[in-house]
Amino acid sequence: MRHKRSTPNRSLRVNDQIQRDVAELIRDLKDPRIGNMVTITNVEVTPDYAHAKIGFSLLVGDPVECEKGLNEAAGYIRNGLFKRLQIHTVPTLHFHFDRTTERALELSALINRAVADKAKDADEQAAASETKDGGDQP
Repeated sequence: MRHKRSTPNRSLRVNDQIQRDVAELIRDLKDPRIGNMVTITNVEVTPDYAHAKIGFSLLVGDPVECEKGLNEAAGYIRNGLFKRLQIHTVPTLHFHFDRTTERALELSALINRAVADKAKDADEQAAASETKDGGDQP
């Protein structure tokens, strides 16, 4: 028996579709731990489609409690995916808090501080060289 050839980039398309569908299904959840400010940042499905690691970010609320709530609702969300996806195996969902946004803000703050310190040092050096050269002499 011949095997079907796999469609190029199929796993990427499945990841994207799961990301869109999970984002829609989360809006219907009534759990107070899961606020309405949850964003699905990434989905990684294993090659056999048995498991999906789903990253999320949160604007307001406790990420630990939200993660617990999402993992408890994973069965309900997976059931919703069964109805939406056209694949043979719908993966088991595993949610985890994605700290990428937090890290990006921290790095941005560090860069801004370094730029401000460098500008301050340059101003101090310019002021020091003016007084050393005699300042206001023509």
